[in-house]
Amino acid sequence: MIRYILILALVACSPQPLKQACWQYTFNHHYGSGQTITETLHQDVLEYQSLIEQTLIYREKTIQIAKRLKANINSGKPLSGDDSNKLNLGMVEHLKLREKLYKFINGYECWLDTDNPLGVKQISPTDRLKGIMLSLSAALTLYDNYMLAISIFEEDKKLRRFLNERDSGYGIGKNELAKITRDYNSYRKRRRVKQALEFYNLKVKELAVNLKDDPSFNYLQLLIEQSPSYHYHMAKADSPLKTVGRKLKFMEAIGGDTLYQLANSGINLFSKFFGNSVGLIETRKGKLYQQPKITKLVSQQLQAGDILLEKTPFRLTDKFIPGHWGHAAIWVGTEAELRKLGVWEHEIVKQYHHEIKQGNLVIEALRPGVEMNPLTSFLNVDDLAILRNSKLSSIELADRIVLALRQVGKEYDFNFNVETTDKIVCSELIYIVYTGIKWPTEKALGRFTISPDNVASKALNNGPLQLISFFHKGSLVTDNPLQVMEKLVKVN
Repeated sequence: MIRYILILALVACSPQPLKQACWQYTFNHHYGSGQTITETLHQDVLEYQSLIEQTLIYREKTIQIAKRLKANINSGKPLSGDDSNKLNLGMVEHLKLREKLYKFINGYECWLDTDNPLGVKQISPTDRLKGIMLSLSAALTLYDNYMLAISIFEEDKKLRRFLNERDSGYGIGKNELAKITRDYNSYRKRRRVKQALEFYNLKVKELAVNLKDDPSFNYLQLLIEQSPSYHYHMAKADSPLKTVGRKLKFMEAIGGDTLYQLANSGINLFSKFFGNSVGLIETRKGKLYQQPKITKLVSQQLQAGDILLEKTPFRLTDKFIPGHWGHAAIWVGTEAELRKLGVWEHEIVKQYHHEIKQGNLVIEALRPGVEMNPLTSFLNVDDLAILRNSKLSSIELADRIVLALRQVGKEYDFNFNVETTDKIVCSELIYIVYTGIKWPTEKALGRFTISPDNVASKALNNGPLQLISFFHKGSLVTDNPLQVMEKLVKVN
């Protein structure tokens, strides 16, 4: 009975201090910056995009580690020292990501309310919607992280016990995993998210027309509507009594270390969602995907060192990248081409003989890092452009190929900073490899960045790159392709 009363008290607790902190953030961050709310909000979404990229790769790695550890445990193997280190480092990373996500959740959730203790000026309806969408999507991301990755650790007795132990060497407190699960089950937080969902579903219909060309809005909308939590958990009715019942089971499980009982009350979600979504699903396949004639045509046109640009409007990652093009890569070339260039026996190239012989000839920076992939998977796109630096000598081109292969295995650059080379993003791969070209860059969040459109611009106005082939909306452009692409590319 005492436990029941304590949980009711937790459910009924007032979030007023959080609201005041939220309005204080609005006052200091938006009105103290010298910029308009629209401008500071856009910068926050830029920062948030980088955080989402980090979250998605963390989620994928966590699932891979969890599956491997559970397989080892089921076969009777103990946790190794390396396993323990990975678990602790994963918990540290998760807690840091949670803290950063909560910055956006708590920084905007008070925009749901009309009471304003600081007398902050009126926020426009469109900015208010985007701010609430930012808070909502961050909350849904936390729920998705739990369902898609964290729940697998909760379901295993050994992993759960390990992650709830304190480890001063990593700065991990006691019962951190239990706290995460408690937050997942918080009725107050769920109720607040549902209020945001109701506001979003109402206002998005009213204001979407005014925001259809706003990249911040489009990005946040897709992020929300591709969230498994949006479709499954938050959209369902969840009464206070049902949540209290779940809390009671959770508290009993913590006390008796039998958390597997929660499988009957909605916590065992990993098996339901794994396979459907590791990160954020694509809404469809690309128009060039699995088109044998197009694949053959493209492969015949490609030469070693060619730059590939692509457009995938059906993926979230494409929605917030400035300009038309969303991704860039390099075609390394076939074994025959590399032999002709005299680099097949180069020490760097030799490391990737197997990949090249297997047909993994596209070098690209993706969330897991810089990889070599086949053309067939790369062509899951709507638009494709092949660019070539025809002015390079054979020796210069060979150097570019070796430099491109040196990037394979590097981590993804979530900061999108061209001035760092230990981690790179897709367009930075081109920036690093083609050093002889003076690339245009733009400044965002204090960093110099290069977009795929910046790369494309060097094929326009008699630039150093030549447009070899251009597919737009699934079709080869044969009538003035350079002019068509010029209308699409946006460079400041």
